[in-house]
Amino acid sequence: MREFLVEITTTIPEGTTQDEVDRRRAAEAVRARELAATGNLARLWRPVGELRSIGIWCAGDEDELHEKVLGTLPLRPWMSLTVTALESHPNDPGRNDAAR
Repeated sequence: MREFLVEITTTIPEGTTQDEVDRRRAAEAVRARELAATGNLARLWRPVGELRSIGIWCAGDEDELHEKVLGTLPLRPWMSLTVTALESHPNDPGRNDAAR
């Protein structure tokens, strides 16, 4: 599985009812837990004071990420995404062989 840095900004369309927003947010939380359980969602942060998210997501490739992972999010129609494919850095302290 490849890792991707994904920046997500969600914009609720004008005229959307609060009930619809609440329904989608609740479904989004359930789906995020499911994707975490399958290893597709590794980490998720919200920058302080901002209404966007930054996360580490995993998929076989970028097509799979968009179609089978991010595309399944209930809030996806309201999201704009910036996706950056990641690869390991030789000085990453989290690498298994970094101390070698």
